[in-house]
Amino acid sequence: MERRPWARTANLIEEFIFNMATPYESARLILELYELRRDPKMRESRDFWIGFEPKSVEEMMAAMSGPDGANVRMAPSYWEMAASLVVNGAIDATMFNDANGEHVIVYGKLEPLIPAIREMMGNPGVYKSLETVVMGMPNARERVDGTVKRIRAMVAARAAAKA
Repeated sequence: MERRPWARTANLIEEFIFNMATPYESARLILELYELRRDPKMRESRDFWIGFEPKSVEEMMAAMSGPDGANVRMAPSYWEMAASLVVNGAIDATMFNDANGEHVIVYGKLEPLIPAIREMMGNPGVYKSLETVVMGMPNARERVDGTVKRIRAMVAARAAAKA
């Protein structure tokens, strides 16, 4: 039996390259994801997350079991699903991040709670795809912090305008 240790590596590289989405495929999936975002219930959940600012896992769990439970679950699970398409090569990461920004908001609001959520659920993979995509962006830390800061200011300005 001939030993070719490089053969397995070459096959993995070839498999990775050929399984990556083409720009056209990425664009089509991003447009399909956009269409899903237009669903009225999804819009409601997305709007909810602009103002929702959970400070603890307990607060988040209480909201999940309250009247806004579907809103609490829907947007993060949508962005986790979308990010999993990126992580698994179905959508190009750069194209995805160029076309979207809301996933950064959701992640930024969840980020402080993620370790506790993972521990509570006994699942270290909770929001892992979302975390991978967001924190894999260039200047991720600055982008997350800046985005959350801008959203908080926008929410405060809206509240002040209503008062």
